[in-house]
Amino acid sequence: MKVSIFITCLSDAIYPRVGEAMSRILARQGVKLHFPEVQTCCGQPAFNSGYWDEARASARTLLEAFDDSDFVVSPSGSCTGMIHHYYPSLFKDDPVMLKKAREFSEKVYEFSQFLVNVLGVTDIGAHFPYKVTYHPSCHGTRLLGIKEEPRQLLANVKGMEFVDLPFAEDCCGFGGTFAVKMSEISGAMVEEKVQHVVETEAEVLVGMDMGCLMNIGGRLRYEGKQVRVMHLAELLYEGVKQKV
Repeated sequence: MKVSIFITCLSDAIYPRVGEAMSRILARQGVKLHFPEVQTCCGQPAFNSGYWDEARASARTLLEAFDDSDFVVSPSGSCTGMIHHYYPSLFKDDPVMLKKAREFSEKVYEFSQFLVNVLGVTDIGAHFPYKVTYHPSCHGTRLLGIKEEPRQLLANVKGMEFVDLPFAEDCCGFGGTFAVKMSEISGAMVEEKVQHVVETEAEVLVGMDMGCLMNIGGRLRYEGKQVRVMHLAELLYEGVKQKV
C-alpha cells in the first residue's frame, strides 16, 4: 500500500521534528511514507474566516497531491477534521469534486488513529520514565471521535506515570483565527488550561495537535513553568530511541 504523509502547515514550518518522529515511528512498523511536495495548507484558516473560494483552491491542490495514495496520515486532528467534515461542503455544488472529496476523506487518518485502527498497533515498545498528562484537542476529539487511541498508546509506554488532566476536554483557547480575533477570551482560556496542567505536577504535557500545544506551551513558558510540551509522536519516538 502507498501511504503518504500530510505534514500540515504548523508541523512543516515550525515543528518539523513532529513529522520526522511520526515518519520514524511508522517506519519501525514497516510503513514507508511518501511525501508529495505539491501538498499545501488544507484551507482551514480561509474556510473558518469565510473565504471559501480560497479554501477550495487549497483543497483542490491536496486532492491532486494525494490522488494515488492508499492512505494519508497527518499529525493534526484539526487538519484531518477539516478534510473529513468540511471538504464535502466546499464541493457540494460540484458532483465530480464532491465524489473526490468524499473518497479522499475516507483515506485520511490522524496519526494515532492510523497506528491503532489501521495497523492494529498499540504498543511500540517505548520507555519514557516521566510523569505525563494528556490534552485531547477539540477537533480530534469532537470531529474525529479520537478518544481511546492516544490513551491506548500511552498506556503501553513503559516506565511512564500517567495522570489525568482536570477538565481535559475544555478548549485551550487557540481555535486558529479565534485566538487573534478574540484574544482576551483566548488568553483567559489558556491561562485556565495551564493552571490545570500545573495542578497535575506533570513533567510532560502531550497532545496530538501542534496548534493547541503551541498555545499551551507558550503560556507555560510565559509563566515560567518547567513543563515539557510534546506531540504524541515525539514522545513515542523518544521512548524507543532511549531503548536502543
